[in-house]
Amino acid sequence: MLERLELEAFLVLAEELHFGRTAERLHVTTGRISQTIKKLERQVGAPLFERTSRAVRLTELGQRLRADLRPAYEQIGTGLEQAIIAARGITGTLKVGFSALWSGDLVVTAADLFRVRYPDCEVHIQEVQLGDPLGPLRAGELDLQLTEFPIDEPDITAGPVIFSEPRALMVPDRHPLARRETVSLEDLADVILLPMTGNIPDYWLDYHYPQRTPAGRPIPHGPPITYWQEVLSHIHVGKGVSVVAARGARYYARPGVAFVPFSDAPPIEYGLLWRKTGENTRIRAFIQIIHEIRRSVPREDEVRRHKSRMAGRRPPRPDEGRRPTS
Repeated sequence: MLERLELEAFLVLAEELHFGRTAERLHVTTGRISQTIKKLERQVGAPLFERTSRAVRLTELGQRLRADLRPAYEQIGTGLEQAIIAARGITGTLKVGFSALWSGDLVVTAADLFRVRYPDCEVHIQEVQLGDPLGPLRAGELDLQLTEFPIDEPDITAGPVIFSEPRALMVPDRHPLARRETVSLEDLADVILLPMTGNIPDYWLDYHYPQRTPAGRPIPHGPPITYWQEVLSHIHVGKGVSVVAARGARYYARPGVAFVPFSDAPPIEYGLLWRKTGENTRIRAFIQIIHEIRRSVPREDEVRRHKSRMAGRRPPRPDEGRRPTS
């Protein structure tokens, strides 16, 4: 019979794939998590995780166990949350923000389900400008926000990553890079990168608009831009290039601008933010719905791995292996 800590430690570690973050989420020591997982593996009779000095991965048995345990655990959590909600009631107004349009799609979908479950609570949704990504949240204009990571601020709670997107480079369609299948981070040394400006943390800017390539070559920066639509106009007239989630090709497509996938850039991660002093039952209920929706959609990396396995079982089609343009 599983103890509660064994169940939670296994499922959280299966999500985080990091002992330190798992321990932090469960408010125990890293050693306690390690001991608990080892105990569970002895009980099962086989390893559930592959551990190296650089990474933690689920074994095939661990993946099956996660698939079997997760629904039951979520059902228990949902039942408890519903009981708490019924006892306290969820009323009032919840204000939710988003930055990227694809984040907005998820927020709107979650808000529709939230309104069905909690008809006595209103949900207001608004877009957050990248030039001031934390201002509305800090000012109390928003209760919750889905935005690009990293965010590391003392007054704001950054939840787990909800989803991630591969990166692409937006370039003028007449630029030589526009004819490439992919680009590299090293290519940024040969173009002018157009960064955002405003009330933005320096570490966020350094992550999304780096000053140097991985090899240490300086990356020329053009004039900073305040609003996203200006970026598209600057690229259209040949003032420079900019980095975007690859999905942006479907949302920001316009004449004169091409989207070229990166071959080596880390993905852009998106997560939920809320004020550390502002957490309440409305926020927790909305976060739960966000997680439910995301778990019902296959993760893109899992889809890619599945396609790769299937491709190995049959001869490739003539058009297979080409990188998508969006």
